[in-house]
Amino acid sequence: MGSTSDRIKGAANEVAGKAKQAAGDVTDNDRLKAKGADQEAKGKVQQTVGKAKDAVKKTVDKL
Repeated sequence: MGSTSDRIKGAANEVAGKAKQAAGDVTDNDRLKAKGADQEAKGKVQQTVGKAKDAVKKTVDKL
């Protein structure tokens, strides 16, 4: 997976996770809130991976 796709999927997972958490708050559903928090965390990791890939690519390009 490329850095751009990692970052896009990460952003999408963060948004979806936040939405699930909000829905869980409204419905008082702890399980949905937990799933949302997990998905948001996954999205943050994906974005971090994408940023790391960009940094490595820039370093390699300089060489």
